[in-house]
Amino acid sequence: MVVPEPIRNDPFPENRREDDAGAAFVLESKGEWWHAGFHLTTAIVGPTVLTLPYAFRGLGWALGFICLTVMGLVTFYSYYLMSLVLDHCEKSGRRHIRFRELAADVLGSGWMFYFVIFIQTAVNTGISIGAILLAGECLQIMYSELSPHGPLKLYHFIAMVTVIMICLSQFPSFHSLRHINLASLFLSLGYTFLVVGACIRAGTSKNAPLRDYSLETSHLSRLFSAFTSISIIAAIFGNGILPEIQATLAPPATGKMLKGLMLCYSVILVTFYSASVSGYWVFGNKSNSNILKSLMPDEGPSFAPTWVLGLAIVFILLQLFAIGLVYSQVAYEIMEKNSADANKAVFSLRNLIPRIILRTLYMSLCGFFAAMLPFFGDINGVVGAVGFIPLDFILPMLLYNITFKPKKSSITFWVNTSIMVIFSCAGLLGSFSSIRKLVLDANKFKLFSSDVVD
Repeated sequence: MVVPEPIRNDPFPENRREDDAGAAFVLESKGEWWHAGFHLTTAIVGPTVLTLPYAFRGLGWALGFICLTVMGLVTFYSYYLMSLVLDHCEKSGRRHIRFRELAADVLGSGWMFYFVIFIQTAVNTGISIGAILLAGECLQIMYSELSPHGPLKLYHFIAMVTVIMICLSQFPSFHSLRHINLASLFLSLGYTFLVVGACIRAGTSKNAPLRDYSLETSHLSRLFSAFTSISIIAAIFGNGILPEIQATLAPPATGKMLKGLMLCYSVILVTFYSASVSGYWVFGNKSNSNILKSLMPDEGPSFAPTWVLGLAIVFILLQLFAIGLVYSQVAYEIMEKNSADANKAVFSLRNLIPRIILRTLYMSLCGFFAAMLPFFGDINGVVGAVGFIPLDFILPMLLYNITFKPKKSSITFWVNTSIMVIFSCAGLLGSFSSIRKLVLDANKFKLFSSDVVD
């Protein structure tokens, strides 16, 4: 039996939000549970699902299935605990709509506020940059098929994507993205089914690639590959913005987030397992970090019809816009809190002009770094390992244990503590593996290059 935390004074009382434009405009609370499900799905189920066969390559069939399943169960449990803590605070009269405020309130530490905001902003900005880079690469792939010797370079396509993102960034609130994120959900199902179908066709054709599921011969290389694969799977399941997503729910939010999680993980169940199994089944230990590239080898014919792969790339491109928007919301909320006037209308000139300027500047900077650092995937691997682990695997357990105070002899306490310890170690080893890959790939790095380093 757990003993609820006694009600105490809220360090972030509701009356402060009367002048809080970040809460009033960006994190307005009008959504239903299915809207939260759309937001969660966009935050978790993205083109990174096509990396799963590559993750299996470093683990093999048995360990790959185990890691994928365990990571899914742990993250669902983690997000559920986080929602329980948020529900408890709301019932106590302290509804938190920001991750940083929740952590600082429950842990009672001022520095925790700045720690969370730093980690969360780094991860979210990194994902926004990565989304622009990948979207630019999608455009480049389509262009190279139509005009193999055309003059346009990767940074030209990144500039195009950035302009579109600047226009889309003017949606004023997280809640206003609900229809975009519903479309994103269907897009993720669409390109996953197209890729799975292409893999099945490739595996059953007379020109099917030779399959080899053996792991690396060196024990050290095998160990590093395994931890890199575990880090990839952990990062794919991460999002780091669950409190902000729950903030979009119309109060009372109690119990609604569980339904949103169920919707999200239903999509995860369908997409993650089908993509990982079909891709690894066909290409084995030759699986590329993006299974689409395995289906479109540099030499020889494609393993799937051009229209299938082209349509999948279009779906991925469109979803990347939604992902970039979702992960920009924390930055917009921070900017809006300090620049907008909550006593004026959301589209008044007083609020519209600063919003356009600041969001345009933010997206332009993301686009600039995407063009300058086409090897950002390696850097993002380090950011993901360092950022997602504390936000999604450590803090939720810690917040729950402090809020509900389960007995130290209870299963709940030891499960939560074990998850914190195991994933802290996994995060450190994953960071080391990602830094090692960064060093090994360093000779391929070139600023403003037209080639993305895998």
